[in-house]
Order: sequence, then C-alpha cells, then structure tokens
Amino acid sequence: MRTVTAFPCAGETLLGTLDGSHGTTGLLIVSGGNEIRIGAHRGMALLAQRLALEGIPVFRFDRRGIGDSTGKNRGFRSSGPDITAAATWFREVARIDRLIAFGNCDAATALALYGADAGVDRLILANPWVIEETDPLPPAAAIRARYRTKLRDPREWLRLARGGVDLVKLSRGLGKLVQRRSQGNDSLRVQCIEAINRNAAATTILLARHDATAIAFQDVWDTSDRATRDLVPVHVCDTASHSFAGGADAAWLERQILAAILRD
Repeated sequence: MRTVTAFPCAGETLLGTLDGSHGTTGLLIVSGGNEIRIGAHRGMALLAQRLALEGIPVFRFDRRGIGDSTGKNRGFRSSGPDITAAATWFREVARIDRLIAFGNCDAATALALYGADAGVDRLILANPWVIEETDPLPPAAAIRARYRTKLRDPREWLRLARGGVDLVKLSRGLGKLVQRRSQGNDSLRVQCIEAINRNAAATTILLARHDATAIAFQDVWDTSDRATRDLVPVHVCDTASHSFAGGADAAWLERQILAAILRD
C-alpha cells in the first residue's frame, strides 16, 4: 500500500512516500540533484512499486527545499540531516530491522558521505558525482573517452581533413584535459573515495558505462586504494542513460538493487 507522510527535519517538514510491504529489510531512496521523489520519468516511483511487490518496503522523500518539503534547498552537501531524518522515520514506522539506501548522482555521493551516520546498513551508489567544476564541458575523463573512440574511427579523421571539426571546441576540450591533469585530486573526489573506503564492506557501486558522470567516477575509482576496490562490487550497465531510463536499463537496475539487498 502506498501512503504519503510528513516528518520533521531541522525545524522543517519533509514529505515522503512509503510503499509498504511485509519484509523487514527496507530500501530508502535518496533523490539526486533537484529531482523530486518520483524520479526521472517516474523511475523511482515505479521501482518502489515493483520492489514492494517483492516484499521490500520502500521509502522516498523530498529533501528540504525540494518538491513538497519546506525549507531552503542548500544542495546535496547539506543533506545529511535530511537523510538521517528519513532513515529514522522509515525504521520506526515501517518497523524494519535492516536499512539499505540507494542514490544516483549526487545522492550517491551524499549517501557515501552521510549514510553511515544516518544508520544505513548497506549503500547502493549509482554514478556517484565527483565533479567540482560547473563549466559547460563534460568531465575530463569523459572527454578522454570520447576522443579515444573518435581516434579509432577513420571517418573522424576524414572529417578533420575536410574541415568538419570545430577546432575551437576541440582546443577547449584539449585545454581542459591539460588543466585537469595538473589540478590533481580535488576535495569532493577525495571526500567521496575516503567515505567509500570507510564503509567499503557495505557498499555496492552501479555505473552507466557511457554516462559522463559515471566515466568521471570510474576515472577516480581506478586510481583509488586496491584493497578498497577488492571489497566493493562494481556493476556496469552498457548504457548512456544516467537515470537508467527505459525498459532494459530499468530492469537491470532493479536486478542489481535486489541482488545488493539480498547480499550478506
């Protein structure tokens, strides 16, 4: 049964949706960006409905300043109290013994940073956000991946010879590659990886292979501590859809979440 409820957080009121079920292991879904709890293309609402039919209660909520919740939207870095409030409410009302949390994009990063303190037992992190800059170009790792693909395609060399390539855009992309390499690790990259390190045994990572955000995370992950990488399962979907939209991608996401819930 699906119900809408309100609960307090730091003097504000958050709104959430509970898809109730008989199980004692529950899934908390944390929305990314400024996305409301229904999810892109109603994806999170549909996912919650399907998982509830499998016996898994699911709770989704709007953080402060988003959707139906009151307060000011201060972004994912300030969402620790919201995650804690939602997790506490979910445990008490749904009477669950084990709490799993899932988030995509910056919600995944927020869960890595704040999930353990909120009492979450296992984290499912999809396409974690590790990008500090806000310029219009894709992340440096995504640019490198795109250039590698183009360099293997003879048609791209022909386009270049015929003047069909935007040289200004090309120079900007190459400039970003040089700049990115010289900058080294930034604070968000470090914080995210360190947070995953602390909770490695209870973390699963899901990536959309051709998504720029996932490519940027993979670039960071590949240079992280080998011992941590050995502890954390990473599953990759062969898609460019950041939100795993569409039938096959959505089905893959549901399978991975179910497998992570059943792990241990």
